[in-house]
Amino acid sequence: MDRDALADFLLRHREALRPGDVGLGPGVRRRAPGLRREEVAQLAVMSTDYYARLEQRRAPQPSTQILAALARALRLTPDERDYLYRVAGHSPPDRAATEDYVAPGLLRVLDRLTDTPALVLDALGRTLVQNDLARALLGDVDGLTGWERSAIYRWFVHPDTERLHYPEGDRDRQGRAQVASLRVTYGVTGAGSPAGELVRELLRRSPEFARLWEAHEVARRFEDHKVLVHPEVGPIEVDCQALFTEDGSQTLLVLTAAPRSEAEGKLRLLRVLGTQEFAGGAG
Repeated sequence: MDRDALADFLLRHREALRPGDVGLGPGVRRRAPGLRREEVAQLAVMSTDYYARLEQRRAPQPSTQILAALARALRLTPDERDYLYRVAGHSPPDRAATEDYVAPGLLRVLDRLTDTPALVLDALGRTLVQNDLARALLGDVDGLTGWERSAIYRWFVHPDTERLHYPEGDRDRQGRAQVASLRVTYGVTGAGSPAGELVRELLRRSPEFARLWEAHEVARRFEDHKVLVHPEVGPIEVDCQALFTEDGSQTLLVLTAAPRSEAEGKLRLLRVLGTQEFAGGAG
């Protein structure tokens, strides 16, 4: 671990950011440019004291979980994130398999979406980050681990809860779309990839998935019009728009309602209600 390089790297990247770059308000007048230490700590969900000790070269070696949180908080590119891991004495994570890195470009857009549900998914349907309104509409998945974070996995392994987000008449279409999207990723990355692992797990656990998988439908959805069902406010009609990273590994999904529609009013109500206890997760 190179404490000097780590401290300097964190300091320079913290100073290069502004509150608006990470979705924070300007706050009180600042005596120095960049984010404050407590703001970085807040974004990375760690104590301000621990982060300060990292910059002061007094902290023990950070874990890979802490480094992943810092990479996201500081909006690091993949190359910058790999450097952060190396100076902290760790090997960089496999870019194709990591579940805790979000592309900075998608994060910048997500930070600005405060009045409509939005979330970032990886190519296996795992929710990487979601805004407050997406949590209120679709459920909070932050506590889920492993394949449980994947909406594709939950759709076939926990159908009694995951499918409550959709009207009964639309569930067959959604299931086919989930499998067709997974086919795209499987075709790109192969049987030995995480996509292959997910396919084998679902073939073992879900006869329905096995039947749909054998149909060999291949399609990635760029846009969709659907009805989502919330337990408190009822059905909400939304348009779904997807913004992909250049390599197609991550997707920003934005859900919007038509202006002045009943659905728009329901989304405004959800902002007031906040996150509700609701089984399932983001889809």
